[in-house]
Amino acid sequence: MEEKFKQEPSDIVKIVLFGPESTGKTTLSELLAKHYNTAWVPEYAREYLQDKWNKEGKTCEPKDLLPIAEGQMRLENTLSKKANDILICDTDLLETKVYSEAYYLGYCDPVLEKYALENTYDLYLLTYIDIPWEKDDLRDKPDEREQMFLYFKNTLEEYGRNFVILKGDTKSRLAKAVEHIDKLLKK
Repeated sequence: MEEKFKQEPSDIVKIVLFGPESTGKTTLSELLAKHYNTAWVPEYAREYLQDKWNKEGKTCEPKDLLPIAEGQMRLENTLSKKANDILICDTDLLETKVYSEAYYLGYCDPVLEKYALENTYDLYLLTYIDIPWEKDDLRDKPDEREQMFLYFKNTLEEYGRNFVILKGDTKSRLAKAVEHIDKLLKK
């Protein structure tokens, strides 16, 4: 059962956009995939939770986290086979772990935590909170952006993940991301 949360082996470079809600992760994911002419993995939670909201008028509950993690890894494993030398991921299970702990008083399902820590990526692009927050059906923490950013940053530091912080407008963020990704591709 747990195999569905595990990354399949791959030789491609994997990049994760990581950070609080409404910080430009999806926009950058799409732009980076276009720049490198490769596949990008959308955030499965967004589709899953929007569908839940539309059908039930409910937001995320702890019981949703494992189905979200499973869907995210299914997408990543499928799209990694279609990517060229690099795969851009709009999120990963470590981000799901952060949200679980932030919303559910420090709780994270042990299976989710295990694979959030075991799955590996070459670079995390941590998106800063210096762009305007945009409301939608799922976003709900406009007044906690700084706190959430620090939670994301501290998580990357705690687990020794390779990361760079992206600040500024989209063009600046894209340029900095490309600079760091190109260094990885040359290794």
